Amino acid sequence: MESPLGPLAPAHLSEFVVGLVLAILVAVVVQMFVVPRFEAMYGDRAAEIEGGINRAQVIRAEAEKTKRQYQEQLARSREESARLREEARAQGAVIVEEARLQAQQEAARIIEAGRQQLDVEYGQAHQELRREVGALAAQLAERIIGESLTDSALTQRTVDRFLAELAQQPSRQLPDYVPDDLASREQ
Repeated sequence: MESPLGPLAPAHLSEFVVGLVLAILVAVVVQMFVVPRFEAMYGDRAAEIEGGINRAQVIRAEAEKTKRQYQEQLARSREESARLREEARAQGAVIVEEARLQAQQEAARIIEAGRQQLDVEYGQAHQELRREVGALAAQLAERIIGESLTDSALTQRTVDRFLAELAQQPSRQLPDYVPDDLASREQ
């Protein structure tokens, strides 16, 4: 009789049973010794991979936190530098304004000192001119009269009265030969 397994069919039933027992024995040994080692190795690999992923996530979170802190510090430093620039501009404007005021005060002081000096020199020149005009008037009077005018007090009073009357007369246009700076003083 022919078996449905064909050439694979065992010739004796004992071979089949021994093969079956050996197959079960190999399966039990593999299940007891090999499979736990593979599962342990697989678990270790999975733990390493998960640990690596977890460490990577922790490192990534720390890096993002550090990046945010850096960006915040950078923003604060930019704000601080902008504030310092504004303060420097304000201080510069104050310094420029103070320097301008000091320069104006110094210029006013120099102008006032110049005016005072000019007034003193003008007064001295005026007195000198009065003396010279008085002396010339006295000499002219002596020539006209033909006598010496020895009373200097009387001569001085006469010259002063003449100059006072001359000063009270309305001003006339100055002649062309008077220098411009003298003409501006007289007006």
